[in-house]
Amino acid sequence: MKFFLLFFTLLILFSGCSKKNAFFAFKMDRTKELSAASLQSSKIVSKEGEVRGVLSSIYLNEVYPESFNGYEYFIVFLYLKETKELYNPNTTSQSNLKLTMNSQLPIKVEKLPKENQFSHLIDRRNDWNDCYIVAFEQAESMNLSIEDNQSSSAVILKYTKDK
Repeated sequence: MKFFLLFFTLLILFSGCSKKNAFFAFKMDRTKELSAASLQSSKIVSKEGEVRGVLSSIYLNEVYPESFNGYEYFIVFLYLKETKELYNPNTTSQSNLKLTMNSQLPIKVEKLPKENQFSHLIDRRNDWNDCYIVAFEQAESMNLSIEDNQSSSAVILKYTKDK
């Protein structure tokens, strides 16, 4: 019995010395690891406290630094109960749903199809999410918020650059 207890104790001690991290179990490649680390989500809440949707984003400059530079690029996944288009400064259609970074409007907004070159970065593929690539002027810290005339502007996703 003493031998069994000693063996069991040593087994427990050595099993805790594993060098595996959380990503080991998922078998992710480097870009998926970076996108999972960069993914942030927040509820979009009305002024009355009702949940109107979900905003999720990935900071593309961290995931693909060789491709995305010069501006701050985000892939944005937007789910809303009511169908709305995100404000685009390059079109004439007006929308009151505005994504801002540090209270500044984006310089580029492009709506992407459901299956696109960034679909592999997130496992949330469904028919009710709208996907956008959004670019902003460069900044050291980035606070994304989404506003319209029905929702509060308390939705903030915070990103900082690695030095």
